Amino acid sequence: MLPDIGVFGSYTYLVTELMWGCVALALLWYANAFRAAARTVAVLYPFALAWDWYTLRVGVFAIPLRTGVELLGVPVEEHIFMLVVPSMVVGTHESLRKLRGEDSDRDGPAAHDSDPDPNRDLSRPERDI
Repeated sequence: MLPDIGVFGSYTYLVTELMWGCVALALLWYANAFRAAARTVAVLYPFALAWDWYTLRVGVFAIPLRTGVELLGVPVEEHIFMLVVPSMVVGTHESLRKLRGEDSDRDGPAAHDSDPDPNRDLSRPERDI
């Protein structure tokens, strides 16, 4: 039998989001991937917001154990969810890369530049001979 986390009442969803948010932050800290996560969240957030707003309006799902606080027609807990999930994915991915000893371009210049001559003058077009 699973433990009943509903003991937090209307704060249940918020508490679980904050708990998993701490896990995501720890992974991002370990992997030094905050900027990569921020970029990912910035790209995905508008789509996730539109999707949540729509699915809540048409009744696809309901969230009974929430605070009732909404922002832009979406529960505040869902906004946190839209930050936590992509951050957790990026944090996990980058942590696994770090554990394997792989270089990453997450927070700086590309580690694996496809240009064989990094000192080449990019303002001059190349000519085929």
